[in-house]
Amino acid sequence: MELTDLGERSVFITGQRVGRVRRRRRGRGVARGLRPAGFLALGVLVLAAPVAGVRWLLTSPRFAVTSVEVQGVARVAADQVRAAAAIAPGVNLWRIDPATVTARVEAVPAIRRAEVIRRFPNRVTILVEERRPFTLIHGGRLHWLDEEGRVLGAARAAVAPLMPLISGLSDAELVTMRSHPAPRALEAIALIRALLRSGSALTTEISEIDMSRGDGPVLYTVDGVEVRLGTEEWEERLTRLEGVLAQIARDREAVRAIDLRFRDQVVLTKGGQG
Repeated sequence: MELTDLGERSVFITGQRVGRVRRRRRGRGVARGLRPAGFLALGVLVLAAPVAGVRWLLTSPRFAVTSVEVQGVARVAADQVRAAAAIAPGVNLWRIDPATVTARVEAVPAIRRAEVIRRFPNRVTILVEERRPFTLIHGGRLHWLDEEGRVLGAARAAVAPLMPLISGLSDAELVTMRSHPAPRALEAIALIRALLRSGSALTTEISEIDMSRGDGPVLYTVDGVEVRLGTEEWEERLTRLEGVLAQIARDREAVRAIDLRFRDQVVLTKGGQG
């Protein structure tokens, strides 16, 4: 009886690649082990590229500012705007914060609004809207005032404003009005607007609005007549004032003061100036 050689491959085993399969699996395991390191290196490269790009933008001489252009100025000197903007020559354009520069320029009393535009690669444009003189305010000397109640600066020459002059404000109010309007100045401006809305000749007949009294504005006509207006119903009282002045002119009366503070009543103080 012959014993079968169990060490020989049978037909069932022949053709199977047991050894090769094991080697292939071993190789895949090595590949799997290498993948995280490859991904890490790729990630480092991806992150490094933007960092290098930002560094180049912030340091490249190509973006060094060579000029600061100012547009829209008439009464304010362009050099004053540049000084307020404080953009150093050669500073990198990407390092300029337009909002910060805008705030510095708008801090100039005579400037109402500003816009800062970065023009690549190396220029800056500052667009300016100046505050417009509205009338004069008297505080030791004459100062220009804009329609929002901001003091613009001293009047350096003799002028004849189209609006009534405002007086009676304190020195402290004049100082603060370079950056913030004072309530009494805004009240006087509101009265001037009421005069303008009336469409009458009162705007040219009233020369001064005195805000020093506690019971409302006091108007002075070009002829020196004092008008007590009170604190309310200005438009109605201005209409009455126009009629009273017309009557005084017709009758050629010598009137020193007109009091309109009482409802439906006008009090005249006669006797000329003085």
